[in-house]
Amino acid sequence: MPTPAIDPGRCPLCGSDNRCAMEIQRETGQTQPPCWCVDATFSPDLFKRIPEAARGQACICAACAAQALRGARDAAG
Repeated sequence: MPTPAIDPGRCPLCGSDNRCAMEIQRETGQTQPPCWCVDATFSPDLFKRIPEAARGQACICAACAAQALRGARDAAG
């Protein structure tokens, strides 16, 4: 069974639009401001949750990044 194609405009964790500025620029040819992810914090555990086939192919969305950060803070107490 073939692996479904990875959509670089969708979060590999939840499937929502990831609002990746680099992908928007690639699709439209219009220069974009720096991506939201430039100032975001991503934990190594969050990256481990990305399916192997999607690693390096699609960006995590802001909601998943924020949720993981909240979870890490809650766990730290």
